[in-house]
Amino acid sequence: MIQIRQATLEDLPEITAIFRDTIRNISSKFYSEKQIETWASGADDSDLWKERIENVYFIVAEVKDVIVGFSYLKDGYYLDGLYVSKTYLRRTVGSKLLRIMESRVSINGFEVIKVDSSTNAFDFFDSHYYDVEKKYKRNYKGVAFENYLMSRTL
Repeated sequence: MIQIRQATLEDLPEITAIFRDTIRNISSKFYSEKQIETWASGADDSDLWKERIENVYFIVAEVKDVIVGFSYLKDGYYLDGLYVSKTYLRRTVGSKLLRIMESRVSINGFEVIKVDSSTNAFDFFDSHYYDVEKKYKRNYKGVAFENYLMSRTL
């Protein structure tokens, strides 16, 4: 059974471990080693993660008191991150987190949720009826990544 709750600062080590591990283990068919390591290095910015946990809507998914996924929403309508542990992929964790975020966006008074999807997450969002607004290149720490701005009317 998947339990959802607000993230706390005590969750930071598990959250950043899932972030790093997920990127390193499910991205190799879409990204180069340099891209993967650059992206995964984002786990090292503990000040940024603390700021997210304290200042945006940030939830974690747990199974038997172990965090197996997380998601965070900024500006009331923008899904800034959704990550699921590699051992819980395709087991409804991501879908449950997404449904809760969509509900939150509606509660916040917005009719559309937006997300910048990575290439490896594209099929997930596409299967949840998100439409591509544009495909673009994004630079992170001097490394280019292909992303998709996607949205869904709620």
